[in-house]
Amino acid sequence: MPRHSLKHHLYVIIFGTHTRAGRIFDISLIIAIIASLVVLILESLPNVMTAWSQELRYIEYTFTALFTIEYLLRLYCSPKPKSYATSFYGVVDLLAILPTYLAILFPGASFMGVIRLLRVMRIFRILKLVRYLQDSNILLRSLLHARRKILIFFSTVGILVTIFGSLIFVIEGPDNGFTSIPQSIYWAIVTITTVGYGDIVPQTVLGKAIASLTMLLGYSILAVPTGIITAELSNEMNAHKELVKCPNCNRSGHDSDALHCKHCGSELADPDKRVVVEDN
Repeated sequence: MPRHSLKHHLYVIIFGTHTRAGRIFDISLIIAIIASLVVLILESLPNVMTAWSQELRYIEYTFTALFTIEYLLRLYCSPKPKSYATSFYGVVDLLAILPTYLAILFPGASFMGVIRLLRVMRIFRILKLVRYLQDSNILLRSLLHARRKILIFFSTVGILVTIFGSLIFVIEGPDNGFTSIPQSIYWAIVTITTVGYGDIVPQTVLGKAIASLTMLLGYSILAVPTGIITAELSNEMNAHKELVKCPNCNRSGHDSDALHCKHCGSELADPDKRVVVEDN
């Protein structure tokens, strides 16, 4: 891409944050995103819609038109349009404008525009808060590594609530509100998560015993995913510490936001420059 071409200038402004124009563009974009979300929230209020429905609709259409132009400009000036379109931010940018167009056929779809809030994540890049993105990546990797264990855990919970739901259906029956097995499974899920809405309550002694066992089991179940994720998070944090090495003594084990080596006191690389985040 020629440095003095229109496409290059647009790329620097839209994707870059090192120029004044780029920062103004990004900050203006975030303000527009937040303003559009305020409009979306106002549209869900019956009293406001009665008085300002037409005005709010026009404002929403204006924001959607602006975001559509911005998305097309990003595709136009990106060196790799396909990479941008399939990236996280590219998909979010597309999903941010689709609900308004889908609302033409499905009126309720407009409220899915709340996904625009994900676009505010660009503030991390704009304010150069890379260390926060780095920490969020550690959390994300921990969840990914724990996905199989969590899947097994939820499968076990699914089996348990099905068993308890079926038992309570047989014991209590339709006379006490347990009209079907799905309804009873709903009760088991509500009980095992210690929420207990009270809309369906066992009346028999055996049913109350099952309910008591379900509630006690709920407390132990809540601790399992916490332990799994905590263990994976600890492993990721320890692995990340090994990546931050001192340029003087070449020893690792430093925290992600450490400025000096804890072994020799030498200055470490700037935490904000240790990870490079690109938004194609």
